[in-house]
Amino acid sequence: MKDDHRQALLKCFRTWSTVQAGTFRSSPETVDLLKDYPGEPSKRPAADSVVRAMWGAHRATLEIGDPHHFDRAIEWARMFWGMNSMTSKCIRKREIEGAPETSVAPSETGFPLEHTAQPTPMPEGGEHLRRFTMDLLSSFVEALETGPANLYMNARQEVVSGLVARAGRDVIAILGAPDLWCLEHSAHIGRMLVEVKIYLHWMAQQDPSIYRQFQEYGAGKAKLYSRISDELPDEARTAGFRESIDELKRLSHNDDVIDHRIVDTRDTFADGKSIRVMAEEAGLLDFYRQAYSLASGVAHSEWWSVETHAMEPCLNVLHGMHLIPSLSLSYGGNVELANAWVDQFYSLVRTSFRILGTDEDAVDAAFAWMREDEGDEVAPA
Repeated sequence: MKDDHRQALLKCFRTWSTVQAGTFRSSPETVDLLKDYPGEPSKRPAADSVVRAMWGAHRATLEIGDPHHFDRAIEWARMFWGMNSMTSKCIRKREIEGAPETSVAPSETGFPLEHTAQPTPMPEGGEHLRRFTMDLLSSFVEALETGPANLYMNARQEVVSGLVARAGRDVIAILGAPDLWCLEHSAHIGRMLVEVKIYLHWMAQQDPSIYRQFQEYGAGKAKLYSRISDELPDEARTAGFRESIDELKRLSHNDDVIDHRIVDTRDTFADGKSIRVMAEEAGLLDFYRQAYSLASGVAHSEWWSVETHAMEPCLNVLHGMHLIPSLSLSYGGNVELANAWVDQFYSLVRTSFRILGTDEDAVDAAFAWMREDEGDEVAPA
């Protein structure tokens, strides 16, 4: 019933029955559409619409004459579908095709997850990525610390290097788990890399005070989180709970006596300006639309993502083709996706050097190993 053509076929039974009974009357155009329906593909879309419209008009006529005309039919339908759910079980595609035994993970329930029991091995072409990214991050830090820094106004270097380092740590962590090298399980990585790139480019166009503003906004959020955590009742506080609140208070950089930390509850540090607006102002709107939006849809569990990744159609026709949770896990090991993360991280590293004006000799010395590896398939594109 969710398919327009199939819905029209069902609703056409009434039309065909009136034709057989000799009571069908309509315009020549309608008769021409329906005389060879549904066998004529060129007329099918228009004929489908006519059939559904005729059925709807007929139903409206019946309901005007008797508002309760369909009550018994609806009651029967509810009972029919309710009985189906009790008398027959859902059917998955793998049950019809037969899932290989080696692809079913052990389970104590009758619903084993379909996946390899052992972790996904490191795919060919991705063996070097984690080590390479660790070297990138180490060289990034080396170049910053061996070159001269502006210690009088250090907020910019702290923010830029902190964002890049955080991105590198996330990429390194996920590169050690090839099971996660797929869009469903790694959307947060792509989203984070795009977000950091937008932050770096947008803040570089603002007054240098924006870096301190970024830090102040974060400190205010730490204060807010500590207050929220402190609202939990004593019975819900586990071991180490007080230490976590104390750590959040420390990160708020507030004073124990004078409460001077302002909590900004707007959506972003940029006076509430959205990440999309920042991307547009930084000339990265297409990058935002093509990469960030898609990854955000997965990370925020938009229905299209849930439907494609976590659901599958039940093949029991008595269940109305409803969707059921899939027991087949997404396979990772997408080397092209992992390479894209490394490329993006390397792009962040180069961007940060340009923003900070890092000494070129220090950068060359820290990344000398990349020149030594020229010709190898190690350096990102």
